[in-house]
Amino acid sequence: MMHTETVKPTFDKTNIIPERYLHLSDGEMIRKIYEKKRQFGDDLLILAHHYQKNEIIPFADYVGDSLQLAKEAAANQSAKHIIFCGVHFMAETADMLTTDDQKVYLPDALAGCSMADMANLEQLEQAWQVLEATFAEPVIPVTYINSTAAVKAFVGNHDGVIVTSSNAETILKRVFDKHQRVLFLPDQHLGRNTAFQLGIPLEQMAVWHPKQNRLEAQGDLQSLQVILWQGRCCVHQQYTVDQIATLRSQIPGLKVIVHPECPIEVVQAADDYGSTKKIIDEVAASPEGTKWAIGTDNNLVNRMIQTFPNHDIRSINTSAFSCITMNRIRLAHLLWTLEEIEQGSTIQQITVDQATQINSLKALDRMLAK
Repeated sequence: MMHTETVKPTFDKTNIIPERYLHLSDGEMIRKIYEKKRQFGDDLLILAHHYQKNEIIPFADYVGDSLQLAKEAAANQSAKHIIFCGVHFMAETADMLTTDDQKVYLPDALAGCSMADMANLEQLEQAWQVLEATFAEPVIPVTYINSTAAVKAFVGNHDGVIVTSSNAETILKRVFDKHQRVLFLPDQHLGRNTAFQLGIPLEQMAVWHPKQNRLEAQGDLQSLQVILWQGRCCVHQQYTVDQIATLRSQIPGLKVIVHPECPIEVVQAADDYGSTKKIIDEVAASPEGTKWAIGTDNNLVNRMIQTFPNHDIRSINTSAFSCITMNRIRLAHLLWTLEEIEQGSTIQQITVDQATQINSLKALDRMLAK
């Protein structure tokens, strides 16, 4: 019988921030947060993704992309409380990589990921039935870390692996060294860009439509190497070839770098592409005065403009909105979380059940293996 249950979040989404925090000034909250950090000492670890608002970044012990933060969570065996300033799937991953004695918290229960929500377990199981009936050889599931714990568990239980934007090319090459065909989910653009970089032609890629439960492909199905889930990042969809062309016509010597969640035509129009860490590292390593146009979340781009004042940095699309759910976390949420932890509350704690964790870790371990 097909299993169609999904992993339910352990937090209560009706638990919204108490009104009293909304009346505090930024100065009061900043003072209180630093005070709580001092009180907790080494018992507290705060992780923040690059796309967080500037007001959150100063309190983080580590700032990074998904891979960096996953490694920091796994490496820390001493902090009793880990606050993840990011989105739900990131906190789930941290919970799976830490010990049973450590607790992981998400400051805002509604900080989810629209991309992760584009692939649920029931849809994946339905797709798997069709793919198993279509192809004689095994299809290896590969999921972006931007996916739910339930999807990660399915992937882990079917000999699959997790990737991040930092290591997708390395991991996918490793898979293709042993297998002929993969299902890449939930972001079709990261999958397409990575596979194309590895030399797989576009005609050997197809798109799986989860809502229609069908495969969109042309030509011989048996020649397919990559089946791409029809998912996407709403933020990275906002960058276009026309925007890049306009900037190049206005700014001689401009270098363009974009995130691999951008559509393939945007990636091909850029000079380079890569994870948030690679984007930062490329700019940092370039000569002073280098002119850059960057295609990723504008919170990060604007922070880079401040961090590298001797470079000429701009967004490809200054009007692009930043990740709405990632930006839900504010000073008030962080202070509330700290005070709830102090009182012994687990209202914002994120936990993954043992069965899901065991299977998810199979896929995570394959990603982290040397």
